[in-house]
Amino acid sequence: MTVAEWIDRISAQLDQAGLHFGHGTDNARDEAAWLVLHTIGAPLDGRFTDWGKRVSETQAADIHRLAEERCRSGGPLAYLTGRAWFAGLEFEVTPDVLVPRSPLAELILDEFRPWVEPGRLRRVLDLCTGSGCIAIATAVHMPQVQVDATDISPAALRVAANNVARHGLADRVRLLQSDLFQSIPPCRYDLIVANPPYVACGTLAALPREYRSEPSLGLVSGADGLDAVLQILAQAPHYLAPDGILVCEVGESESRLVSVLPEAPFLWLEFERGGSGVFVLTRAELDAAQPAVTALIREREDVA
Repeated sequence: MTVAEWIDRISAQLDQAGLHFGHGTDNARDEAAWLVLHTIGAPLDGRFTDWGKRVSETQAADIHRLAEERCRSGGPLAYLTGRAWFAGLEFEVTPDVLVPRSPLAELILDEFRPWVEPGRLRRVLDLCTGSGCIAIATAVHMPQVQVDATDISPAALRVAANNVARHGLADRVRLLQSDLFQSIPPCRYDLIVANPPYVACGTLAALPREYRSEPSLGLVSGADGLDAVLQILAQAPHYLAPDGILVCEVGESESRLVSVLPEAPFLWLEFERGGSGVFVLTRAELDAAQPAVTALIREREDVA
């Protein structure tokens, strides 16, 4: 069978298995193409065109095995291949980290325009870095910046370290174990980027198997999904330069965040390639919102 025929066959198999697609692809055919091209060692960046190429018996066996495991486990394909793509770059992934899929990739490729002047950006902080994809992609596409990347998980930081080494960025991306800002040395950043956990704990069990295969530490943040983002809003002003900005993804918690902080002037971004739940706040806007944020955190602590 040819590459094209194998993609047709695996696409139908994945479709019939009732899988969820949202970890690098959004449909069975694209995921089938990813699976087949990965197995035959073909590039995944759009350069491959030899769809009539014959697949060897060994490759066919590997394709069949990988497809069977994807259907049986319900886990993301990226965990089975050990690789994922983000902002045009390849990353190692394991079940210790979330599969890269943030719409923040689009912002990185645009060098965070128009929210910052790229030429003036020097120091960036990436909170909850996971695989390191946001920190590394920022450093690759903006070679003038130094990036600090933090995560609470030692296992995640080991994966991130492998990816930093893979992209030759040990001199420009520093990894720190920290629960949000807790262990970060005093510093003023021009930009803080955060993709914290934002899933409400009560909804995790209802998510597709693919998401439940990921580390819950990177997904769940309290009863309503807002615990981490409220801490970020409270502490970010202490780490931002006077003209710095915070870019934060809260995904499905967008409406809940707006409802509990109606005073905050969140600017919600729109993306050409899809995605939502990402806001921008300036240092001045964060400062102005502090009384409301502090009062809300205290109220939640009292209730707890």
